[in-house]
Amino acid sequence: MIKTTFYSLLLGLLMACGPSKKTELAWSKSLYQIGSQSSPKATDLNGDGILDIVMGAGTEELAPSDQGVVALDGKTGELIWQQSATAQIVGSAKFYDISGDGVDDIFIGGRNHNLMALDGTNGEIIWKYEYTFEDDPILQYARYNFYNSTLVPDQNADGHPDLLTVNGGNWDALPGSSEDRFPGVLMLLDLKSGNVLAADTMPDGQESYMSPLCFTQPGSKDATVIFGTGGETMSGSLYQTTLTDLKAEKLNEATVLASEQGHGFIAPPVIADVTRDGYYDIITATHASQLHAIDGKNLDTIWKRSFPQMECSNGFAVGQFTGDASPDFLAIMSKGTWPDYTVGMQVVLDGKDGSIAYQDSIGCFSLSSPVVYDINNDGWDEAILSIGEYDCATQLTEDVRSPATISSQLVVLDFARDRQQVLDRTVGFKNFYSTPWIGDLDQDDYLDIVYPQYYNADDLFRFLGMTVKRVSTGIRMRGPMLWGEYMGANGQSVYPS
Repeated sequence: MIKTTFYSLLLGLLMACGPSKKTELAWSKSLYQIGSQSSPKATDLNGDGILDIVMGAGTEELAPSDQGVVALDGKTGELIWQQSATAQIVGSAKFYDISGDGVDDIFIGGRNHNLMALDGTNGEIIWKYEYTFEDDPILQYARYNFYNSTLVPDQNADGHPDLLTVNGGNWDALPGSSEDRFPGVLMLLDLKSGNVLAADTMPDGQESYMSPLCFTQPGSKDATVIFGTGGETMSGSLYQTTLTDLKAEKLNEATVLASEQGHGFIAPPVIADVTRDGYYDIITATHASQLHAIDGKNLDTIWKRSFPQMECSNGFAVGQFTGDASPDFLAIMSKGTWPDYTVGMQVVLDGKDGSIAYQDSIGCFSLSSPVVYDINNDGWDEAILSIGEYDCATQLTEDVRSPATISSQLVVLDFARDRQQVLDRTVGFKNFYSTPWIGDLDQDDYLDIVYPQYYNADDLFRFLGMTVKRVSTGIRMRGPMLWGEYMGANGQSVYPS
């Protein structure tokens, strides 16, 4: 059982750091009626030198909302702007200044084929994806959900990167049924106009929920693309291709890296050099909690670990958790079968061989991912994650939609000392989806933590209001932030060598 403390009591973690400024709640912003499956991202939108917060949001999954995307002032928490959407915006923001005004613009997607580029200064739409492809043999299927996109090297010689994304997942399909399921579509879009430059359907004809990744191996002239298929109850595979083959509509020639029966690949993998040979390796988890490390040089399996009776839709956190040179991986899994999950489990795998370096089960299930930093400057990274604390065995029925009591907790895991500390505990709130953001918002060389929590309102899976908090800590920033947001630095899911 975790001993409950609060963020004002970070002394245990800060003792090794020497004198520091006071840790305190800088601001808290409540937004009514909405919630989010998006995660906060940060960039300076108003030119005051302080990073501001951008999140996707919404009400019901397919219901329109005036607050599909919100931007909050990093200094005060006040709303800078909002943009409407026809359904929940579940993706997290990508930033790039396409308008040339010195302020990052926002690229973000969600349900019901919502994908848009927004002017960073005012939130106005630069372009929006319009589904007009009923007769196209490939793009006719690109009418469902967009998730997280990634920037890729310029493919149309206009001087700007382009946008790689995936569309898939029919909300009308029943769990376990193959009816009304259509192939996901991997898509390359012109970042400036939103025009589709290339697209192809999944090689196995399956759906896709996984955010695609793009990176370049040392010495390669082409960018590598990783994408996945399958879902909670549908079989799938993890694939490797190139941008060149995508543009030539040759996804059918993609290399299968791993496969799973009865489950697919939902969580984005991580790209990191665990073999220390100068090549990026691919670390991935199936929805059935089979964790693989795949050698980027020869595509052989480096290690594999299985966790029966667990399921995983969470992204990894990457850091130095075991004291050796190889990056290590914190995986979050949930016991049971979606949506009937009970407890959550946290496991650290040693990157070099996949051995279990840490395992615990705190809180109930969570689809949020952790973030990582060496908080106390001891050479080992700590992890910060959001968990839900309630009776995990609660059986939900038509009459009982939520546990009797629930709290949202922000927790630090200190692996070097095998210790846990609660930074914040908010009764009556929850957070199953959103990953915290950590970094230096105001350039004062001290760590800030930004995280959302959602009002429970007696229904575990409904959104009826959210609060976003910024905690200004006394933790001095002594090195670069490598994994401080969902999918790591810039949302690329690449851990630097």
